[in-house]
Amino acid sequence: MEHHALLKKLLLSALAMFAFAFALVPLYDVFCDVTGLNGKPSMEAAEQSQAIINSRTIDVSFTTHAQQSAPFAVKSKQYMVQVKPGEMTEVTFFAQNLSDSARVMQAVPSVSPGKAAKYLHKMACFCFDKQAFAPSEQLEFKLLFYVDTELPTDVKELTLSYTVFDISDSVNANINAATVHIGAS
Repeated sequence: MEHHALLKKLLLSALAMFAFAFALVPLYDVFCDVTGLNGKPSMEAAEQSQAIINSRTIDVSFTTHAQQSAPFAVKSKQYMVQVKPGEMTEVTFFAQNLSDSARVMQAVPSVSPGKAAKYLHKMACFCFDKQAFAPSEQLEFKLLFYVDTELPTDVKELTLSYTVFDISDSVNANINAATVHIGAS
């Protein structure tokens, strides 16, 4: 009898831990929305700004790093640019596949401080799409963005950071699955 009560408590504890882990991502998203701490910018192209505030400048810096063993080198031509809120700015990024095989790269952006993420609007960004590279290929990408005129006045600088992932295996798996599905039709 005593073992049944212990077993019941252990099973309930395991179930509660599973439910908590499952709910963690939505809870995190709600927390970030409430506090403005998420740092996740929009992954969709923005509309062009209609106004520019010439009396204010914002320092925008850029960082990139490859995740784990991703065979890519990515860096911006300029480490930092000064922009006026609402002003369209173009920054060039250089990327290279460091491997001797064709690879597919995906860049995931984040903005710091997190509360500034919703005020950084990208019109064109290499992060919008998967980028295919031939072996050892070097490519140049353009980032076209502006900082919203509604950016809080206490934010004087922000950092746009890209984490680069090698998604070649998942892209190849999707292509192979689609080929098998088409062949079966």
